[in-house]
Amino acid sequence: MADEATRRAVSAIPLLRTDGGPRDRELWVQRLREEYVALIRYVEANKAADTDWFRLESDPGGTRWTGTCWYVHELLRYEFSVQLELPATYPATAPDVAVPELEGKTAKMYRGGRVCLTDHFKPLWARNAPRFGLAHLMALGLGPWLAVEVPDLVARGLLTHRENPQTHRDPPSAGAP
Repeated sequence: MADEATRRAVSAIPLLRTDGGPRDRELWVQRLREEYVALIRYVEANKAADTDWFRLESDPGGTRWTGTCWYVHELLRYEFSVQLELPATYPATAPDVAVPELEGKTAKMYRGGRVCLTDHFKPLWARNAPRFGLAHLMALGLGPWLAVEVPDLVARGLLTHRENPQTHRDPPSAGAP
């Protein structure tokens, strides 16, 4: 079950009404407007709660989205590029989220840096399609995934903070002065 903070965050995201995907020319324009409204409201709610954690922008057709996401762990901000490509069957099919910088660092990822959301998020998407959109994907998919994976990757030494030069130095070899 979702915690209260998650429920509150998701309740701030409007549900989408238009059941049109990239193949449906006229309906897609309406759906894309709803996607933008939902994303804007989610970002505004995050900023108001001081939990801002991503930026997204789309190509002109609205099918490819790129941006950045970040996660703060032990007062250090870990920032990543993020990519989304909507499938032709969107919104019936949930899009894949890719964080290419983390490819090969965690078992909860597919080739190309695509985040594994199969067990937890995709069944939720299937039950709520077409009312869910990209804001829901970020709030209920990528956000929780980052919250689990980033601390684990840091603890295992697979992820280091970029701004601290000490984290990028090789450890001294044994017997070195």
